[in-house]
Amino acid sequence: MTDPRFVAVIDIGKTNTKLALVDLASGAEVAVETTPNRVRPGPPWPHFDTDAQWAFLSGAMRRLAAAHRIDAISVTTHGACGAFLAADGRLAAPVMDYEFTGPDTTRADYDRLRPPFAETGSPALPMGLNLGAQLHHALLADPGLADRCAHVVTWPQYWGYRLTGALACDLSSLGCHTDLWNPQAGTWSGLPAALGLAGKMAPPRRPDEVLGTLAPALQADWGIGPVPVAVGIHDSNASLLPHLRARKAPFAVVSTGTWVICMAIGGSATHLDPARDTLVNVAATGQPVPSARFMGGREHDLIRAGSTAPGHAEDAAAVLSRGVMLLPAVVPDSGPFAGRTHRWTATPQAEGETAVALGYYLALMTAECFSLIGAEGPALVEGPFSANPWFLAMLATATDREVIPSRARTGTALGAALLFSPAAPATPPDQITWPDPRLRPYAQGWRQAVAAAR
Repeated sequence: MTDPRFVAVIDIGKTNTKLALVDLASGAEVAVETTPNRVRPGPPWPHFDTDAQWAFLSGAMRRLAAAHRIDAISVTTHGACGAFLAADGRLAAPVMDYEFTGPDTTRADYDRLRPPFAETGSPALPMGLNLGAQLHHALLADPGLADRCAHVVTWPQYWGYRLTGALACDLSSLGCHTDLWNPQAGTWSGLPAALGLAGKMAPPRRPDEVLGTLAPALQADWGIGPVPVAVGIHDSNASLLPHLRARKAPFAVVSTGTWVICMAIGGSATHLDPARDTLVNVAATGQPVPSARFMGGREHDLIRAGSTAPGHAEDAAAVLSRGVMLLPAVVPDSGPFAGRTHRWTATPQAEGETAVALGYYLALMTAECFSLIGAEGPALVEGPFSANPWFLAMLATATDREVIPSRARTGTALGAALLFSPAAPATPPDQITWPDPRLRPYAQGWRQAVAAAR
């Protein structure tokens, strides 16, 4: 077939499941549907409702195909997730939620098996944030699982398997703090063998390879032809891909959602500190990418508590004049200031003040992540924070560099669609946010307050 133009992108985020149709000629998202994800409490452990996710995707695909042309399908998902498959292709166990604390109870045993940071670029993380820890805990908690399991796939490829019947893991998902991959060598780490899974891990493939063709039964059900399906990609690396195609190093990309993932391309060499939640991601190209992250989207939602007040100039003036600052960490289990308890230096007097100060906080946390990974050059912001003016202004000021927000409604869809294209589409000139000297004293004060709290 000719090169695909209209790519249906399945985007399984931690918070929402989305289906977007991307026009590769323009980079525009022609249509988007979304639904909240649900986590079932168990037994045997908290797990994603894959039946509900599939039902939503099937209905959305039918509606999309009835209204638009679909040339190909791509899949992108959050990291720290994988699936045990039985020999018949069904789930051998529910897909564990990475916020389940069960793996913490078996951490001591797991730590004796996991390879060092120098091998994997993967820090030791709480709960199930290391996929290897999830696999280890599941095998201990369910003694029959090892016998029922025929294959292990990473999360994008679970959906790819349901679409095509083909098995794979993708390099970018394996490189997402799984402990399972050696990003420098481009091979499995020693962990799959230590877990007894060496012969069951699906083969690693590049995200931009074709996994297979949409299964005939789905073609008939959804009204879509025999279109190709990409191997699939981790969502933060999907956000990175358009910039890898379109820009020269150095630059940095900030993928925002439930997690804020900061990635440095061509920055200064620096020693990554796993205690500060830095790690080595793996790009769609297979190249190692110094990265740092914190749970910024979750922090945003916790502080806003449902409020949608946007904040106005008078709120910003009040925040600056009274020194209203949020200090880390709202989510204390991860990020560069893990273990700390958040506090306000002064209580916001209005919801608009909270919105402004929170935007500043999230930007200053992002700037801290940049410093940990040696980021240089312009910062490209993907996802919902790209529409937050307080975040953009403070990030530009705190890093003293230009900040360029994405125009995409979903920060990962274009990158996932670009798995079918060798080049990024032409886009309008960038809207650039420049440093604001009026914000520099606030940024300095925040950093001093954070340092004093150590």
